[in-house]
Amino acid sequence: MEKIKAVVFDLDNTLIDFLKMKEEAIDKAIDAMIDSGLKAKKEEVKNIVDEIYAKKGMEYQYIFQDVLEKLMGRIDYKILCAGIVSYRKVKESFVEPYPHVIPTIIELIRRGYKLGIVSDAPRIQAWTRLAGMKMQHFFDVVVAFEDTNKKKPEKLPFENIIKQLQLKAEEILMVGDSIERDIVGAKALGMKTALASYGTSKKEKNEADYVINDIFELLDILK
Repeated sequence: MEKIKAVVFDLDNTLIDFLKMKEEAIDKAIDAMIDSGLKAKKEEVKNIVDEIYAKKGMEYQYIFQDVLEKLMGRIDYKILCAGIVSYRKVKESFVEPYPHVIPTIIELIRRGYKLGIVSDAPRIQAWTRLAGMKMQHFFDVVVAFEDTNKKKPEKLPFENIIKQLQLKAEEILMVGDSIERDIVGAKALGMKTALASYGTSKKEKNEADYVINDIFELLDILK
């Protein structure tokens, strides 16, 4: 077996608890919009938000505009901006890594591993999250959506980072929370894989080489 020389991470729900942040931010935004005059029950608004995200993805930037169009037939900017401000307050205060992420990353760097990110998030969102965690300087390569215009498990994002790291696929360990996107996608190209089980509640068939319950466990795997 080839010696592992690089570790590549998914970003959301692997380094940062993205879904928890999203839920809390949306919850506060809905409260703020209702307080500012939106005539709707909170559960009704939540259902509409879920429907829009299901169709347009969790990174969709005009969620509150679409909610108001659906409920009011127009955009009331007093209500819209109350929601946006509340959403941003939660989002900005929540951009923190999972426990043990930073010391683990620092130790991997100390040991001489190359580090990378492969994210489906738009470039501005990926880098904003890394900067918010003060981790923007830690990674040799960051591949975001615009770099290939493809999402995992498509081959292009993985091929892109393999090429930039200048290593063989089997010399790279991919760490992610999604079996379908991260594990299956990386294994298809011959990368080693580790499932971040702390970031997922899905009980899918697991094909990962390793399963970690805490990111710190990578240090034992890579001894």
